Amino acid sequence: MEFIDTHTHLFSEQFDNDIDEVIQRSLNEGITKMYLPNINSDTIDSMMKLSARYPENCFPLMGLHPCDVKEDYQREIDLVEEWHAKHKFYAVGEIGIDLFWDKTFVEQQKDAFRQQIQLAKKIQLPIVIHVRNSFDEVFEIVNDENDDSLFGIFHCFTGDIDQANQILKYGGFKLGLGGVLTFKNSGLDKTISQIDMEHLVLETDSPYLAPVPYRGKRNESVYLKLVAEKLAEIKNLPLSEVAKITTENANQVFYGK
Repeated sequence: MEFIDTHTHLFSEQFDNDIDEVIQRSLNEGITKMYLPNINSDTIDSMMKLSARYPENCFPLMGLHPCDVKEDYQREIDLVEEWHAKHKFYAVGEIGIDLFWDKTFVEQQKDAFRQQIQLAKKIQLPIVIHVRNSFDEVFEIVNDENDDSLFGIFHCFTGDIDQANQILKYGGFKLGLGGVLTFKNSGLDKTISQIDMEHLVLETDSPYLAPVPYRGKRNESVYLKLVAEKLAEIKNLPLSEVAKITTENANQVFYGK
């Protein structure tokens, strides 16, 4: 069985002391591909070094995370564009809008999101969208920008069935499922039970959002299997079938096949 972790920040300093063991544990459990979404200009170096060290397993994405959109965001966006011009990346991400902690830079977040969507369309790459307390704002921009050239993943999906259906109506997006699927009172299981498997991919968002029974601890890509097992339970499918379908879905996003 092969699994793909479509969203993991293994270049985080939380893995500085044991990254080789972390990756080996993942490989031992069949998690063979791990996609690394950038955060900001400070994380590019560690992300690129890790993907160079594990070129068959770790694949870099380039974008500016909405929580790192500040006064100087245009400089950061320009850097994102420069990197895309000189290196192969597998998506523009992670990008989006986050209004959970701070709404100071909401207009700048919207502009950064729109600029990076337009970049992805221009260079024909998928986008990986971060949405937190911001579905309305994200939908407003995606409504404007959506066409046949826009596709990707709504990462760490935790919305309701109406929000899921709105995303799927766009036509080019998968829903990324992580540790929240295993949380007892999240209600996400009821939503996902109504969504066809062809629309779903798996992720960890390591080192964040570890699944039960590791909730609150450092997450890592090996725990993807716990998310897959929960999805198999919800869908009443063998784990091997969940692995096969979600791997095909992820490859469709990142490779168009």
